[in-house]
Amino acid sequence: MATEKELLKKFLDPLKVCKRYKPKFGQGNKEEGVSLRQFTDLYGADPFYAWCGLNSELMYAAHKAAGGMTSVYRQIGIGCEHLFREIIINATGYKDRSSAAWSYKTKTGAGKDKTLSLDGRLLFDDIRNGEVKQRVESWVADYCKILGAEMPVHGAVFEVRQGYKSKDSKRQNGDIDNIAVAWAQGYMPVFAIFSGQIDGDLVLRYRNSRGGILVGQTAGTSTESLFTFCREVLGFDLADFFRSNSPAIKKEMHETLEALLNA
Repeated sequence: MATEKELLKKFLDPLKVCKRYKPKFGQGNKEEGVSLRQFTDLYGADPFYAWCGLNSELMYAAHKAAGGMTSVYRQIGIGCEHLFREIIINATGYKDRSSAAWSYKTKTGAGKDKTLSLDGRLLFDDIRNGEVKQRVESWVADYCKILGAEMPVHGAVFEVRQGYKSKDSKRQNGDIDNIAVAWAQGYMPVFAIFSGQIDGDLVLRYRNSRGGILVGQTAGTSTESLFTFCREVLGFDLADFFRSNSPAIKKEMHETLEALLNA
């Protein structure tokens, strides 16, 4: 079973990637990005950009911050995935860690196989903690009544996000596809949003498509609040975890933002 220190590491490790972020400026597909010196050489050698004063450390810092902010949100999301999956493993007592993950194969437009995966799974048959199993089954049954759906055979699968402010139709359609496949394979699909940042129209659309939504709010029932769900169903106080570890998380975030905002 993972300790609180190990859970915190699961959450923070992806964020450390952001400190190394460097913008690419269209220079191929360089994983390492372009350094400040390379940037000033690149823009300084371009007469128009040099005349306009774009070969400036401030311009480099602006690019670094713009791309880095996207990276921060992405890495926080990955940290949320890792943390949530570990909480499930701890709570259920799964013998095999793979019980906490779910994936399925689909076809691309070119006819090739593509594997899609969700971030967490509560598999009825593999839950070894009897009390947790009873609470999970009861919770799934209650949520099915809300969704107007039959009790699934196998359990519930989770798509974890740090927030969901985008109204990207491609992403929404992909989520609706995941909902349909999950039900077809005997799982109730649930979106676990760590923050309160999700558009009300999306909540309505997903629930109308028979997808559950849990949002990061401190008030609400276990079918509304991610924090209540974790506390009452999984037996882990996620809100208290973030409250008690907030100083360490803020320190890491402050150092990350300083690195991104500095040329």
